[in-house]
Amino acid sequence: MSDLELIGVGLFSPLNGFLGKADYESVVANMRLADNTVWSIPVTLPVSYHTAASLIEGEEIKLVFQKEVYGVIKVSEWYEPDLDKEALEVYKTLEIAHPGVKRLYERGPVYVAGDVTLVKKPEKGVFTNAWLEPKETRALFVEKGWKTVVGFQTRNPIHRAHEYIQKAALETVDGLFVNPLVGETKSDDIPADVRLKSYRVLLENYYPTNRVQLGVYPAAMRYAGPREAIFHAIARKNFGCTHFIVGRDHAGVGNYYGTYDAQLIFGEFSEEELGIKPLFFEHSFYCNKCEGMASDKTCPHSNEDRVILSGTKVRELLRSGTLPPATFSRKEVVEVLIEGLKESATV
Repeated sequence: MSDLELIGVGLFSPLNGFLGKADYESVVANMRLADNTVWSIPVTLPVSYHTAASLIEGEEIKLVFQKEVYGVIKVSEWYEPDLDKEALEVYKTLEIAHPGVKRLYERGPVYVAGDVTLVKKPEKGVFTNAWLEPKETRALFVEKGWKTVVGFQTRNPIHRAHEYIQKAALETVDGLFVNPLVGETKSDDIPADVRLKSYRVLLENYYPTNRVQLGVYPAAMRYAGPREAIFHAIARKNFGCTHFIVGRDHAGVGNYYGTYDAQLIFGEFSEEELGIKPLFFEHSFYCNKCEGMASDKTCPHSNEDRVILSGTKVRELLRSGTLPPATFSRKEVVEVLIEGLKESATV
């Protein structure tokens, strides 16, 4: 559903539909479409063998969800992918414990290709006022007079380390586009509607409102690490960003990727062909001796002086109603998260 919409509104440009066999195999093997355009994640439409047996080349087929037609695909071909190869190349593992791999094997065994037409857009609910399509963000950035815009991807609440790197980036560009992913994520991630409230309270209290724009990214999370960092950068270019923040373990999960693999992968492409400039940041933290935010590049002190909490540990604290230290997360943000998690637990 989300892939259909994001192709339809141009966020997955240059894609006009779900990948054909030549493009699919090229993306899996080389992170490029068959015409050599950079594209790092296969965007495909899986179906069952039963459905595939009824397909006719050139036929237009409705794409239906809960009896509503959301799009139409003009079938150009269908093919059986090598799922093991896709898993190894894209996710670097065959382990079902990896959420991206698990979903890959749960989907249909045949991929249908063809250009799509978006007929109906999914309801956005609580995200209605925060979902800006690429044509809207580009116009908004021009209206604001921003010639340079840095995009920031997150699927987590923004803590002090995120704030630090966002503001460091904002020192060098005209505007910051905070663009949280609100599509499908892991079940233990903090719900997107709760996160959205936390982003709003943070931006209202600690950021210059004339230099920051909040907008959601309604894509599903693949957890493909380095490849997804490239994928996220291309999507932000389509939103109109000129720069993109890539931090530690971008789009990672578990221990499947090296800490800075998502930054190293950008060395395989030129900025010209990507169309956006990556900004790399190391892991940052609050240092009690420095009395401020820092990273290994700027702080000489040991871990004993540093406030470092994992996302997992923070989620545990929040769910128990315990406030993480103010040196890790802003009090206003934490209060919103705790209240939101209480509400979601009682629903």
